[in-house]
Amino acid sequence: MREDETVGQILRDARVAKGLSREILAVELKLPLRHIEAIESDDWAALPPGRPRPLARQLAERLGVDPDFHTGVFRTVPGVQELPPPDPRQEKLERIVMAVLTVGSVLVAAWLVVPGPSLGRKVAPSYLTTLPKATLPPPPPPSTSPYPVLGELLPEAPLNQEGILLSLRAMDTCEVRLEPAPETGGQAQTHTLRVSEPWRLRVKGPFSLSLDNAGVVNVEVAGVRIVHGQNVGEAWTGRFDAEGHWLRPAPPPAPAPVEPQPPDDEEDGTES
Repeated sequence: MREDETVGQILRDARVAKGLSREILAVELKLPLRHIEAIESDDWAALPPGRPRPLARQLAERLGVDPDFHTGVFRTVPGVQELPPPDPRQEKLERIVMAVLTVGSVLVAAWLVVPGPSLGRKVAPSYLTTLPKATLPPPPPPSTSPYPVLGELLPEAPLNQEGILLSLRAMDTCEVRLEPAPETGGQAQTHTLRVSEPWRLRVKGPFSLSLDNAGVVNVEVAGVRIVHGQNVGEAWTGRFDAEGHWLRPAPPPAPAPVEPQPPDDEEDGTES
């Protein structure tokens, strides 16, 4: 063996000495022909990652080349250094240790899961058995005081410094137009009410409220429900003062009573 020989040259010379072709080796070893050509050319980059060393050893065993005899040359093949074969005595010792640990774990688990009678029965201390059972006090009755109580949810003020509380809830679509009085300097607002979609806001000063489908809208002004009496599809407009009072329109005057007219024959003074 020459000192400058490579793994590929050693394997190629062994193949030629045995009179084998690359094609025959490829069929016998079930390897692509290009892999055998790459090994004999020492083109390790052409082989799959991590496969140069196993493929070179497989080809050497087929050609009768001892890699241990050419240890220095085969170390140049890229790949993970193969570990020496395990020691049978070391393997036997490891199996014994694992068996002992397994049996010990099973015994400990059985002792914890299936304890003895004295361990499984818990006796309550004597002082606990003499104590009366704790009972929760009944809830306090609802407060009737006019003053707020800590923890109670206070209703929103119908009228405060921010204005009059206006609340609208519709059962169908309705167009709403809110027009503040000219002296307030406010701007008119238009809003579309949807089904079960409330609209709550504050309005300062007198205002007028217009609904194009008043029969489907529940109107509350300053905490008071406004019964406008309109049906579904009917429009309604209401005016309210600075405190949220509904300025109802004056009812039309009652018609004058009609005096009964005498018969024509009585007027003429004739008898039938």
